[in-house]
Amino acid sequence: MKKAKVGIIGFGTVGTGVASCLIENSSIIKARTGMDLILHKIADLDIERPRGIVLDKNILTTDLNLVLEESDIIVELIGGTTTAKKIILKALQMGKPVVTANKALLAKHGNEIFAAAEKMGTDIYYEASVAGGIPVIKSLREGLAANKIEKIYGILNGTCNYILTQMAQNSQSFEDALKKAQELGYAEAEPSLDIDGFDTAHKIVILASLAYGNWINPNNVYTEGIRNISLSDIKYAKDLGYTIKLFGIAKRMNDDIQVRVHPVMIPNGTIMASINEANNGIFIEGKPIGGTLFYGKGAGMAATSSAVIADIIDIARNLKHSSSRRIPCFTNDKHYGILLPMEEIDSRYYLRINVTDEPGVISKISTILGKEKISISSLIQWETSETSKPVPIVIVTHSTYEKNIMKALKKIQTLSIVHDKINLIRIEDLQ
Repeated sequence: MKKAKVGIIGFGTVGTGVASCLIENSSIIKARTGMDLILHKIADLDIERPRGIVLDKNILTTDLNLVLEESDIIVELIGGTTTAKKIILKALQMGKPVVTANKALLAKHGNEIFAAAEKMGTDIYYEASVAGGIPVIKSLREGLAANKIEKIYGILNGTCNYILTQMAQNSQSFEDALKKAQELGYAEAEPSLDIDGFDTAHKIVILASLAYGNWINPNNVYTEGIRNISLSDIKYAKDLGYTIKLFGIAKRMNDDIQVRVHPVMIPNGTIMASINEANNGIFIEGKPIGGTLFYGKGAGMAATSSAVIADIIDIARNLKHSSSRRIPCFTNDKHYGILLPMEEIDSRYYLRINVTDEPGVISKISTILGKEKISISSLIQWETSETSKPVPIVIVTHSTYEKNIMKALKKIQTLSIVHDKINLIRIEDLQ
C-alpha cells in the first residue's frame, strides 16, 4: 500500500480537528483510498499548549520548513493573507500539493496561487474555504460542471445567521445577540470580519468565480453587513411576511453578472427563511439541472476538518494514480460580459423612515419617490401616543434600479421631517 506523509501548518482549532480525524479514522480512510495517510509533522508557534489530543512528540515542530521539506501533502491552516500566501506559494513551487481553508487569501490572490499550481503541475484544494463541511465547491467543480450557472445565493456566515436568529426568535438586541455569539465561540472578540459582511464576500467571490469562469476582485463586490438591523426591522419584516438574512448573491443578468453581499428580506415559508442558528444554506440554479440546495454546518472544528480531510483524500487518490491536476483548481473560461456595478441592480426595497407626525409627511416622501420613478407597493405608519416623538413609516417599493432608490433616499434624508438615518433592506423574492 502506498503511503503519503501529511504535514499541517497551523495547530489551532481546525488543525487539531484534522489531526484528530486522521488518527481516529485512519483505518476508514485507508480502506476508502487504498492509501496510508500518515500524520507526519505539525508546525505551530506554540507546540506546548494542550489541545486535547495525544501525539508523538516528534510530530510537533516550530519549523515550518521542516514540514514543507518532509511532507507529501501540505495543509495550510494558519489563516491570514501574508505568511500563509508565502507558505502556499513555496509549497507549490516545490511541487507539493496543498490543501487550504483560507477564504480571504483565495478571494484576494486566487489568480496568482492557481497560476503557481498550474506552472508546477500540482494541485491546490480548498473545499473548506466556503461553507465548512458542505461540499459546495466540489459540486461546482465536478457535479455541476456541465451546467450554465444562473444564480447562487445563500447564507454563508454562521455568526450573522446566529445573531439574526436570536433577534427574530428571542427578541434580543443586536448587541446582546452578538455578545451571546461571542460567549459561544461563534463570533470573534473583534467581530467586524463577520458582521460587516467581509467573510461572506470572500466566500461568494470564490463561488461566483468558479461559476462564471473569471476570478472576481472582492474590492469590486458591494459588501454590507448587519450592524444596522434593529429589532424594529425584524418585527416589521415579520409583519410584512418576511425574514431577514445576510446573503451572498451571484446572478447572471442576460450576458452580464452581479455579485453582492447585504441583508435581504426573504419570504417566510421558504426553505432559506427556516435556516437558523449558525447553519449555512446555499442555493445554486443551473441549466439543465434547475435548483439545488446545500445545507449544513458552515464552520467549527468538525465541519471544517471534515472538508479539509476530504481534500486530503482527493489528493491522496491523485498521488496513488499519478494523476495530479485531474481536476484543475480553476479554469479561466470567462463566459459573461461585465460585473455590473451596484447601481445597476434591480430590486424591491424596504424603507424604514422615522418622521415627524404631522400632515403632509407621506405626500412629501411619495412625491420624491415618484419623481425617481419608484412605485410604492405598500406603506404602513404606526400610531404612537407620544406626539413629540418621531414615528416610523415603512415603505415597500415595487422593483426599481438601485441608482433610483439611492437618488430618492438622498433627497428624502434632507427633509426636515425626517429623523435619523433611513434604513434600507433589499427584498429577494427567491423566484
